[in-house]
Amino acid sequence: MAAANKVFAARLAGLVVLGPDGESIGRVRDVVITARVGRQQPRVLGLVIELFTRKRIFVPMLRVTAIEPSSVTLTTGNVSLRRFQQRPGEVLALAQVADSHVRVDDPELEELWDADIIVVDLGIEQTRTRDWVVSKVAVRGHRGRLGRRAAMHVVEWQHVQGLTQTDLAMPGQGVSALLTQFEGMRAADVANAMRLLPEKRRHELALALDDERLADVVQELPSDDQTDLLMHLEVERAADVLEAMDPDDAADLLGELPETEAESLLQLMDPQDSEPVRRLLEHSPDTAGGLMTPEPVVLTASTTVAEALARARISDVTPALASMVFVVRPPTATPTGRYLGCVHLQKLLREPPASLVGGLLDTDMPRLAPEDSLTSVTRYFATYNLVCGPVVDAEDHLIGAVTVDDVLDHLLPEDWREEEIDG
Repeated sequence: MAAANKVFAARLAGLVVLGPDGESIGRVRDVVITARVGRQQPRVLGLVIELFTRKRIFVPMLRVTAIEPSSVTLTTGNVSLRRFQQRPGEVLALAQVADSHVRVDDPELEELWDADIIVVDLGIEQTRTRDWVVSKVAVRGHRGRLGRRAAMHVVEWQHVQGLTQTDLAMPGQGVSALLTQFEGMRAADVANAMRLLPEKRRHELALALDDERLADVVQELPSDDQTDLLMHLEVERAADVLEAMDPDDAADLLGELPETEAESLLQLMDPQDSEPVRRLLEHSPDTAGGLMTPEPVVLTASTTVAEALARARISDVTPALASMVFVVRPPTATPTGRYLGCVHLQKLLREPPASLVGGLLDTDMPRLAPEDSLTSVTRYFATYNLVCGPVVDAEDHLIGAVTVDDVLDHLLPEDWREEEIDG
């Protein structure tokens, strides 16, 4: 199929990027254009490519030799692996221009849509000199007649006003294009992509995400970005997001805030959600008590194997936590009644469904104490080949569990999330 020399930017998003020999390099995530100056057509500078390591790099448009319906082909497989950083005078077509409010030199459209016109997409085309420029703008009214979705119109770039850098910096821009782009992506991938957005767009996206989704994304951000995002939310919304976060992650985030601000947020949280966070904050962050999650899988001795496996299958339970269930005397909410022992997931899989977990206990496995240091916890996991371990206090109450991902999070450098993995 012949390569296209005209295409809309949104059609490029997600396309596979191939080298000259057909080797897969990554996927297109955005299009970089020059900022608007007067009515001159902006040049297309290049593409933001996401490698399979999640790292995003910049590839100049002159390296693109063909754009086809399912892929983009480059002239060479040798590309710079330097992480993409937006420069002054550059604009991201999908992240910044889409959903922006504009004016169109067409009285009929202005009247039809009550002058409330938003950008849906940008059309780019290749000139005779092989340069790519923005030539068209797909626009749509905020609402059509009778409240229906307005029809889309494609107009020439010269007839659109309101796409200067000053205009794009104005608040109130929609995020429909961004939400579509991030749909189905893992929270860690969304967090990685959010870090590359201009600050204004990060905050607008955060406002648009629901509490559960935003909480998952915030947990994957570096600590500085976490606090910045949280402080730009209304205080009630910030408390709601903290409620939706895992207690250990919420405690880590609150531990980065001034004590008065942290206490204000804790008071706004539901007591049922704030209580485990407060207990975690009582421990030093580099001890088992500070590393643990207060919500492992906890059962009584009379629970059947079938019930235990059903608890381990709950989607909210991480694979590390699901590797082991802890058996206690009532109550089962941490801090629990007397700790009796644990049952490994592999043991549950080998036993009849009607068997009781009380008869399958591993009572010999050592426990962690809340004051155990990070070094002790690390040696514990290495010694016993575990990915999850119980934290039991001096009165024999289970107060939580430490997982291997909690340990890795504290063993790695503080800025590990900011350091991309080179291919």
